[in-house]
Amino acid sequence: MRTVLALVLREMSTRYGRTPGGYAWSILEPLGAILVLSIGFSLLIRTPSLGHSFLLFYATGYLPFDMYQSISNAVARAINFSRPLLLYPAVTWLDAVLARFLLNSLTSVVVSVLLLGGILAVIGHRATLDMVPMVEATGLAMILGLGVGTLNCALSGLFPIWEVAWSIITRPLFLASGILYIYEDLPEIARTILWFNPLMHISGIMRSGFYPTYVATYASPLYVLGVSLVLMALGQVLLGRYHREILNA
Repeated sequence: MRTVLALVLREMSTRYGRTPGGYAWSILEPLGAILVLSIGFSLLIRTPSLGHSFLLFYATGYLPFDMYQSISNAVARAINFSRPLLLYPAVTWLDAVLARFLLNSLTSVVVSVLLLGGILAVIGHRATLDMVPMVEATGLAMILGLGVGTLNCALSGLFPIWEVAWSIITRPLFLASGILYIYEDLPEIARTILWFNPLMHISGIMRSGFYPTYVATYASPLYVLGVSLVLMALGQVLLGRYHREILNA
């Protein structure tokens, strides 16, 4: 734990300490994305699929997606980021993965709480909130990001072209994760295909905590958890077997 904490502090100083604004950019970046797209879509469509505020509707879909993406991207680059330190016996690849996971998870949670709390205060949202699905969706987004990031960390280390290929493959993910719509609005064939996207389940669970009349009957936490654990196990097996080859590449 001391090693993991030291790596977390090192990354905090490297990522935020040398950037003007530091942690403020972690809040301003997703806030800017939410505001710009919310204003744009509010000009095209009068009301969102749920509620009356595009700002809240979009934020409840975008923030879990952004959490997953930031965690998976950070974990996928854990070995490259800490490569010089991994030459010391006291620091292992698992320490590097856990450090990046913990820092990005905590940062994303703080950002989500601040932004959603601010949006609720601005729009005067008076509906009763359900914390259970909110916490559940947040936890699922975190563990999915860890699973995808761990596997990508191994694959990109073994096959450098994989990082580029993955960015191309997942480019449509923003449009396929229920950020701009709800699952029930889709035609049957699209629902059949997109059900296998774990992020679609996460966005539905998150929104059920903000909209009391909405029940995401299609969402399966066990499916998301199963996919995440399988990906994580594959990544750990590959890193455990090939981490020395990756470091020496």
